[in-house]
Amino acid sequence: MKKIFFIAATAILAITGCVKDEIFKGPSKIDKVVFAPESPTSKDAVNVTATVSGLQAVTAATLTYNGNALQMTGSGDTFKASIPAMADGTQVSFNVKVVNDAGFETVSDNFSYKVGDPATDWSKLKLNEVYGAGADNEKFFELYNASDFDIKLTGVTISKDEENCWTGIDGEVVPAKGWFAIIGGKGTTPRGFSSGFSAKKSVLIELFDNKGNKIDQFQRGEKGSDGKWGASLSNNSGSWSRVPDGTGKWVITATFTPNAANSTDSTDDPDVKQ
Repeated sequence: MKKIFFIAATAILAITGCVKDEIFKGPSKIDKVVFAPESPTSKDAVNVTATVSGLQAVTAATLTYNGNALQMTGSGDTFKASIPAMADGTQVSFNVKVVNDAGFETVSDNFSYKVGDPATDWSKLKLNEVYGAGADNEKFFELYNASDFDIKLTGVTISKDEENCWTGIDGEVVPAKGWFAIIGGKGTTPRGFSSGFSAKKSVLIELFDNKGNKIDQFQRGEKGSDGKWGASLSNNSGSWSRVPDGTGKWVITATFTPNAANSTDSTDDPDVKQ
């Protein structure tokens, strides 16, 4: 009788142990999700860290942002991934999902942030190269952005000889440390400038921000006695360029380089106002 009782008791303990093991199988808990920086610019990747707890080991952790999925790396209770840098103004929403070795899934709350660049520093936008020696559809004004962030040209204007000849529109952007050439005079190209431009006449080219404030200019020669620009000067078969780009003085370069760094092979032009 004692033997039967012992066997029965052992069986009950075994069953109880199995039930106990099953009770402790369950989903992991996502204790905390943090991201940095919390106010990113278009230059910043955002680093996301999730802290997890539970009795079962996590076998997979996934960061999902704006419909894109990234596998998070890590082990134990900490997992990480980085959301790549996004364009200025982008709204980003993300969450974290973990799966443990018992097959349970846990999804975090949703988190969000908006990418925001600092206010435009208009002092970094410069007239950088002007070319008037070729055919009308080859002539150009080039802008250079000396800042670390893209500059949108919507509403930016250029005047020649004190008359507006070009206005920037949505979608036209000068990339950070980059160039934007406005190619084509007298309306010969869809987004060129409306005026003419001669390489052998006095001229004033002015650049204004989107609120009408003058931020830069190129001047060669002076107005005539009649109060007008266009007095005859020596011809320049090359370009007038800032050397180095964006910061240097205006010089004559033998080669013209729209949307690229200016040539350093240059000579001075005494008619240009620095």
